[in-house]
Amino acid sequence: MAETHDPKIRRLLAPNPSPMTHTGTNTYLLGRRDIAVIDPGPDNDAHFAAILSSIAPYQKITKILVTHAHLDHAPLARRLSIHCGAPVFAYGDSAAGRSPQMIALCEAGTIGGGEGVDDAFQPDVILKDQVALDHEGQELTAIWTPGHFGNHMAFAWNGAMFSGDHVMGWASTMISPPDGDLGAFRRSCTALQQRPEKLYLPGHGDAIEDGPARLDWLLVHRQQRESQIISHLKGRPNTAQSLAKAIYSGINPQLIPAATRNVLAHLIDLCERDLATCHGPIDLQAKYSVI
Repeated sequence: MAETHDPKIRRLLAPNPSPMTHTGTNTYLLGRRDIAVIDPGPDNDAHFAAILSSIAPYQKITKILVTHAHLDHAPLARRLSIHCGAPVFAYGDSAAGRSPQMIALCEAGTIGGGEGVDDAFQPDVILKDQVALDHEGQELTAIWTPGHFGNHMAFAWNGAMFSGDHVMGWASTMISPPDGDLGAFRRSCTALQQRPEKLYLPGHGDAIEDGPARLDWLLVHRQQRESQIISHLKGRPNTAQSLAKAIYSGINPQLIPAATRNVLAHLIDLCERDLATCHGPIDLQAKYSVI
């Protein structure tokens, strides 16, 4: 059953809870008669039925918007589109939006990554940054927010920011290269700080009542993590995994691989800014040191 946030915004929770998805993926239904669906979610029969049962006889799905091409957000979009005839909107396919460096790292294949990517995702309509769609007489603005994922978009409508996995309240943002890009993440946060929306409705977890404050926290958190990494590297060169084990000493050991991906994102960013150097090609076994 859809949870009503306000008369124009409802939320459905997909049945896919996990350590990486929290209570599950949030699917949002926007509008009173013409319905825009944000993040249909995983290709799950029960969730597909829940979306359809939330559409009243006088309502029609007219738009399907996908924040990014991860398997917990995008796969149901095509099935829903075929069923209701609505086009799928997104920044691009799963490879769209990567920087030249991330494209090179992806092609080299030495740093892993690609966790949970919906490689088959293909939108019907490619959205450019800052494009505004009309939805029930209000502007629905698409904002390119790479960082968590290259093709990540947030959507602003009716005073709310639908922030996908870029800004969440229950956890900091996962950044796993080459799909994730820390430099792009910081720039996207700065861009969102220029927006007027205060209410953020994320891809997982509860609403964030003060989105700008959360953006501030995310940027400070990343700066603190960077300082920790630099401090550890001042002693001796080290690998991403060893740094993760030292810095994330109190977390569940099962989450160390994810922590390692976050540390790798910082190391790549530090190298890009000439604050660190990699001893040899960038890969999972490489050692890094501060300059």
